Amino acid sequence: MKRKFHFLLCSFAALSFSCDAQENGPKIQTPSTIDYSYEVVADSIDIPWGLTFLNDNEFLVTEKAGILYHVVDGVKKEVEGLPPVYVRGQGGLLDVAIAPNYSETGIIYFTTSSPLGEEKGGHTALYSTQLEDNKLINTKLLYKGDYNTKKGQHWGSRISFDDQGHLYFSIGDRGNREVNPQDITRDGGKIYRLNLDGSIPADNPFVDNDNNRKAIYSYGHRNPQGMVTHPETGKIWVHEHGPRGGDEINIIETGKNYGWPVITYGINYSGTPITDITKKEGLEQPLYYWLPSIAPSGMAFSTSKVYPDWKGDLFVGSLRFEYLERLEIQKNKVIKREKVLDSIGRVRNVEEGPDGYLYVGVEGKGILKIIPKS
Repeated sequence: MKRKFHFLLCSFAALSFSCDAQENGPKIQTPSTIDYSYEVVADSIDIPWGLTFLNDNEFLVTEKAGILYHVVDGVKKEVEGLPPVYVRGQGGLLDVAIAPNYSETGIIYFTTSSPLGEEKGGHTALYSTQLEDNKLINTKLLYKGDYNTKKGQHWGSRISFDDQGHLYFSIGDRGNREVNPQDITRDGGKIYRLNLDGSIPADNPFVDNDNNRKAIYSYGHRNPQGMVTHPETGKIWVHEHGPRGGDEINIIETGKNYGWPVITYGINYSGTPITDITKKEGLEQPLYYWLPSIAPSGMAFSTSKVYPDWKGDLFVGSLRFEYLERLEIQKNKVIKREKVLDSIGRVRNVEEGPDGYLYVGVEGKGILKIIPKS
């Protein structure tokens, strides 16, 4: 049953930053208040990590504990046929996305924490599959990170696509910042690029050495849990968890090093420094970073006419502060931040549906649909 709620959009100018603004002093604009409501369109999901729409009234939701839900007209059913899921710490069943040519192929992709391999523990894996009679069929393992570990942190993982027939997905550093993020012969702390069939593109940046992980597209990442294709430029945008401070948004470029842990705007959770370096030649600066950390998860652009005042804006979930954040961006600079659904709960994901509405995954609640009021 759909439940309706009413909220007001509120600004939080005091926390507005951009990289330049932090150095030069932010100039904050106070936005007008926007009236909106929301509906719960799929309820009682503990951690709704991934969400993808099959059509206007049908979607898939991943529950981190290892359940894939198929939701049709608000009724959810468990999908059968998942491969083994290694549920540990932040790991479990992660993202899900339909292929760009889904209407012709019926192919669905998902990432999960996988126990496959000789070592004990697990690592992030990417699969392709199809859905038939509420069962997964023709499921194929396309990629799995090497060097399993029993550590429960930093699995990633999100999926996105470009318009050239490539799939991108993320794997976090798996709690091994000393080795994985900066080593292109190891998995972890990377953004990967594959062809839609799982093969390695010939123009990937590190294909010229057999020791390299040839699927790597960029490296030096900590724990990317947001990924989206920019609706105008086609660039892949990623956000990642920093440590204590220094969550980042990055625009991903082939072969680039995004710095973790050589440079960071954060510190250890204990309060001790990681490094005193925030910039270094050859390492990419973030488009934007958060201080304090909001613990970002999920990311989407609003592109439709459903929310005229939000068109073109970026939306990011906050696990730590339990709201959806709207970022207004001009010329790759964040000029305004706002809270949406303040105190709603730990926001795990946000997606724009085929109907143009924003859908938000909230822990313990399920999937919410944001509805503007005139």
